[in-house]
Amino acid sequence: MKMNRKLIWRIYPSFIIVILISLVAVTGYTSNSIRTFFLDQTKKELITQARILEHKITPYLFPLNREMLQKVCNEIGLVVSTRITVVLPDGTVVADSDENPAYMDNHRNRLEIDAALAGNTGSSLRFSGTLSQNMMYVAIPVKRDNDIAVVLRTSVPVTSVEQELDLLQRDRILWGITTALIASLIALILTRRISRPIEEIKKGAEHFARGDLNYHLPLPDTLELAVLADSMNHMAAELDSRIRTIVSQRNEYEAVLASMIEGVIAVDTGEKILSINQAAMNMLRIETVGLKNRSLLEMVRNAELQKMVNHTLQTGQPQEKDIALHQGGELILNLKCRPLQNAAEENIGALVVLNDVTRLRLLEDMRKDLVANVSHELKTPLTTIKGFVETLLNGSMTDDPDKSGRFLEIINKHVDRLTAIIEDLLSLARIERLNEQEKISYEQHAIHEVVRNALQLIRSKAEKKGITLSVTCDTGLKAAIDVTLLEQALVNLLDNAVIYSGEKSEVRIEAGMDKTEIQIRVIDNGPGIQKKDLPRLFERFYRAEKARSRDLGGTGLGLSIVKHIIQLHGGRVTVDTVLGKGSTFTLYLPVTDLPEPTRTGA
Repeated sequence: MKMNRKLIWRIYPSFIIVILISLVAVTGYTSNSIRTFFLDQTKKELITQARILEHKITPYLFPLNREMLQKVCNEIGLVVSTRITVVLPDGTVVADSDENPAYMDNHRNRLEIDAALAGNTGSSLRFSGTLSQNMMYVAIPVKRDNDIAVVLRTSVPVTSVEQELDLLQRDRILWGITTALIASLIALILTRRISRPIEEIKKGAEHFARGDLNYHLPLPDTLELAVLADSMNHMAAELDSRIRTIVSQRNEYEAVLASMIEGVIAVDTGEKILSINQAAMNMLRIETVGLKNRSLLEMVRNAELQKMVNHTLQTGQPQEKDIALHQGGELILNLKCRPLQNAAEENIGALVVLNDVTRLRLLEDMRKDLVANVSHELKTPLTTIKGFVETLLNGSMTDDPDKSGRFLEIINKHVDRLTAIIEDLLSLARIERLNEQEKISYEQHAIHEVVRNALQLIRSKAEKKGITLSVTCDTGLKAAIDVTLLEQALVNLLDNAVIYSGEKSEVRIEAGMDKTEIQIRVIDNGPGIQKKDLPRLFERFYRAEKARSRDLGGTGLGLSIVKHIIQLHGGRVTVDTVLGKGSTFTLYLPVTDLPEPTRTGA
């Protein structure tokens, strides 16, 4: 995409580019020229030194005197600070002012040596492996009778030359930068004079863009720019009026969305999120950062929701259904998906409304279960009573008095069962009413007395089965309780323990303190409870073993009553069980002066 720039940055860089190109060109040309000049001078000096040295070494060439050649090279090389090397035509080094010739490589393949052997003055600029630095070499042939006797080579390091060149280069760069800065400043002053009026209009436009529509643009001297500034001032006033209206409407819309307990999600035709309220984010367990214009599929991993939205976008038809989420517990949401339309009634996306109906569906299921269980629990004894009564009315009472007595006993037994169910239902209703109205009589009372009274009420039933009742309880253990209700809870637990324990077994009660809680445990030796039944054990009329439970008696409401009583005291009840070995029901009571009742459903 083409980038828009300020006018000053269109004019000013052009000046800078011209200045920089000129400076770079001049600097590059002068640098190259000066370097070439210095290297040429160095080469000429080396040639001159070689010509002078040629006369110094000639006496020791015929015959060849290596020792004197080496001595001359060392002495002269030290004086003129130049490396001097004498090489035979076959490349053998016979003298060198800096190194021992015996350890030097054959120099036949050196460029300057090769040129000198051809009868010319050779030169080369390269890195010396012997001295580990850049060197300039010059070689001349030394002849006798038109035959080349040896090659005399002089060389010096070019490091000093390069250092001088670097100093000159830094000076040129410094002067170039200074020149560029001065030229840039002059160019900036000129371009600012051209762009200043436009900059003022641009600043005014930025004020308008930030929402400061009360800002007034000054009118420039230039006629065309003055007309433009005046038009922008009128435009700002009109925009201010319209934006105020839009902001008011948006605030109302956001306030409505934020106040809704229903979740709302709006997506476009590409299933990207246009809007989402806090309730929807809480229900779907999604983060609040960067949601807008993100894909719904990316943010919410639920196939049913995706299917609904996609179907509505494709067909334009509304849909409604329940979906279950399993993130940190089951959550049931009722989804309503409708096409999202603009002012022209064109479909621009989809609108999803989410309602948390988890508790509603749970209550519906509980109501259904309760109705079914109550109906079943009442229908069974009523059917039995009706059958035996009809039999008696048909003459069995007079024909067989013994059979009639047995029938009446059965009828009486089922009437007692109905009475027990009704009494438990009334007791449960009374406890719930206390919970709602919070009118419970709490008093500090000894726990061992409540346990003792509960044992007295259940002792006769335990003795019939030969069950031993044992108690472990600190006499100083006290809590703020409703004595009658807690006693009823213990009686219900003990009654269950006696019913399900085998004959001549033991039922134990243990009470003690654990940190800030009082624990009362009822331990039996019954058959235990299967793990799948534990979550629903305290529901009304729920029976772990339905057929066996009815044979043993009980209404199916005892544990539900226990749970509600303990919750009224601000506590809780748990169960630990091992199949074939028994169960332990534990009541937890907080050690407080006045426990706050806990409101819960069945």
